[in-house]
Amino acid sequence: QVQLVESGGGLVQAGGSLRLSCAASGDIITIINMGWYRQAPGKQRELVAVSVSGGTTNWGDFAKGRFTVSRDKDDRGVFLEMKDLRPDDTAVYYCYARARLRAYWGQGTQVTVSS
Repeated sequence: QVQLVESGGGLVQAGGSLRLSCAASGDIITIINMGWYRQAPGKQRELVAVSVSGGTTNWGDFAKGRFTVSRDKDDRGVFLEMKDLRPDDTAVYYCYARARLRAYWGQGTQVTVSS
């Protein structure tokens, strides 16, 4: 089992920046990929950025050029730096980890961007 706990969400004005953190614990040795998804009210959960084993990153189109994802070498954490935030970035952001047999999710952290 892997446990994921997010932190760093909050309220920010449009154009501002925010950094999300996710702490992983438990069977972290089984983790293959780590990253972030988000879900806005009334919408499906969507990919923000996932760091894939081997060094590549899968991106949601909206995140390219504005967001940066980084991952601890020992998979104890994954981070999301967001800049130039827009009101449509408002969502619950979920930490994600893919292990060999299943995926894990954090409880989510709310990000609200005011105009």
